[in-house]
Amino acid sequence: MTNTAPVDNRRADLVRVAARLFRERGFDGTTTRDIADAVGMRSGSPFYHFKSKQDILAAVMEEGLVAGLPAAEAIVAGDLPPRAKFQTLVRAHLEIVLGEGHDFIPVLLYDWRRLTPELRERVQVLRDRYDQLWQDVVNELSAAGLLRSDSAVARLLLMGAINYSVLWYKPGQGSNLDQIAEEAVAMFLGSEA
Repeated sequence: MTNTAPVDNRRADLVRVAARLFRERGFDGTTTRDIADAVGMRSGSPFYHFKSKQDILAAVMEEGLVAGLPAAEAIVAGDLPPRAKFQTLVRAHLEIVLGEGHDFIPVLLYDWRRLTPELRERVQVLRDRYDQLWQDVVNELSAAGLLRSDSAVARLLLMGAINYSVLWYKPGQGSNLDQIAEEAVAMFLGSEA
């Protein structure tokens, strides 16, 4: 049996570093050479792990979604009341989007259109799973009378507002992630009675 851990670790390093560089410089502003240099590889070495820079981009997006799915699935499957479930989901999502070293989802949000149709379709499978979890909570909120709509548009507006925080949030300046989650829930659902 062969040991693939070093190969897997190098691939994981490439994905992690590519996420950071894509977030800082954008997909178009980052070369494969930049990514290789940042992990101490020769410029052609990333192609041992990926067919193209687009494949690296897809792997970054998939990593973010795969990292966020288990927590979101556990929250949605849990027994919390709808409002508490929503707040917990918002807080978990904020961590995935804004937490230190979590560059994956911001890349998905801003470089989605850079993917080829084939790669977009591959990533969309994970994105649909994540979106469905949010839709399930939106449906619960609506059924409990806490949200006036259970439409996909309501979910997209909620998530869009939360995702926009990647543009203004600065760690250690102003509100922390718990406070942002509380504010978001109060804005969307109103104050608790």
